[in-house]
Amino acid sequence: MKQFNIEQINEDLKDKSPAEIITWALSVAKNPVLTTNFRPYEVVILHACTQVEPELKIIWCDTGYNTPQTYKHANELIHALELNVHLYVPKQTAAYRDSIIGIPQIDDPQHKIFTEQVKLEPFTRAMQEHKPDVWFTNLRKGQTAFRDSINVVSLSKDGILKVSPFYNYSDAQLDAYLEEYELPNEFKYFDPTKVLENRECGLHS
Repeated sequence: MKQFNIEQINEDLKDKSPAEIITWALSVAKNPVLTTNFRPYEVVILHACTQVEPELKIIWCDTGYNTPQTYKHANELIHALELNVHLYVPKQTAAYRDSIIGIPQIDDPQHKIFTEQVKLEPFTRAMQEHKPDVWFTNLRKGQTAFRDSINVVSLSKDGILKVSPFYNYSDAQLDAYLEEYELPNEFKYFDPTKVLENRECGLHS
């Protein structure tokens, strides 16, 4: 795998726009992907990336516990932006899991098993099948302590170049982007693996 000087890359990109960051990342990528869960503001990175590369592979790991509003929002974006979506779901149905362990609280020993089933295993399977060298995410500074410790460009634990074009954007800046491009947003989102909004789910840490 190609070696990158992450510190130098971030220095070079620090004054670049999201579109310029995306263009740079695609220029060094052989097999880029974008992961999404269609949570609030995901439309921004979906729009920005597909404006540069319309055929970019979009990996959607659906836990099976999204709100009706999120599913409707996802369906609308998939069609409106003509997204090249590759869907990954848990190997167990939500109905089966509900009857066995339900949705465990964070201090329940079953919570780790639940998170592995609904999020980590589908994500790992997706990454193993697609083997990306560049991974676009919508991580932003200020979301969690871990995310504050990275930058626009970082390396995943598997050595994948992880690119977050909107890393330094505030909610207000994202709102301005939505308004400029007349894009919809949806806030009724539910992540069954998190109790607190500022908690990592395990994909990025």
